[in-house]
Amino acid sequence: MSDIVYLDSHFVPKEQAKISVFDRGFLFADAVYEVTAVIDGQLIDFNGHFQRLQRSCKELGLSLPITKELLVDVHHELIEKNNLHEGLIYLQITRGADSSRFFDFPSSSVPSTIVAFVQHSTVVNHPNAKKGISVISVEDIRWQRCDIKTVALLAACLAKHHAHQQGADDAILIKDGYITEGSSSNFFIVNRDNEIITRPLSQDILPGITRQAIIQLAQEEGLKITERRFTLDEAKKAKEAFISSATTLIWPVISIDNEDINQGAVGHLSQRLRDIYLDKALKK
Repeated sequence: MSDIVYLDSHFVPKEQAKISVFDRGFLFADAVYEVTAVIDGQLIDFNGHFQRLQRSCKELGLSLPITKELLVDVHHELIEKNNLHEGLIYLQITRGADSSRFFDFPSSSVPSTIVAFVQHSTVVNHPNAKKGISVISVEDIRWQRCDIKTVALLAACLAKHHAHQQGADDAILIKDGYITEGSSSNFFIVNRDNEIITRPLSQDILPGITRQAIIQLAQEEGLKITERRFTLDEAKKAKEAFISSATTLIWPVISIDNEDINQGAVGHLSQRLRDIYLDKALKK
């Protein structure tokens, strides 16, 4: 059976999900998106994702054309119609389709385009969560509003593609000598004093929903966590490193630029945080 896609108030087979060539998401990347994990048929951290969606729309002056309650219903119906036990739901909202390609925003009468679809994938028992991943460092060439979750992801695609060409699993981004985040994730290190360190929120990084959950969990567990900038050299000398996102939850990083972290072994603290996160997420 074909997957079912939500498109502008209708549920249709994915082959029938079509948008206009004049849609501003297609022409200008004038769109925002969210990705929510699904485990055991449950939405994970949906409230946080919706709040960030509201913020992204506000920052772009983009009307949010759907209520939280209706969006929850859409997600649940996608889970049911696609028999999604574990995976992801991708949501995208664009400024809609005008009949031309003008840079100015269209009039308010132009309806937004809303698309949502499922991705069947392994979230809980993904092999990378157990074995860890290798990353390489690349220059952060993204635009200056990385705090808004837009679909302008070409720089991230280039970073990931370059990493894969070099035989690595992913890339971490460097700006002005400091690590900002992963190509599609937030980035953490653990120093020799077991202090968990991640970059503070600013326009340079995405306010990750999983990132915030990790910070809260660490505080609840009495672990020391600090938000500050850190260099690539400090990361390479760290006791542990890991990435976080809705897609990965927490994946340990065991190599940066072909230099082993923790002698190439998955660290205890990153694995502990992942276990705690999963335990609490599934009890909500």
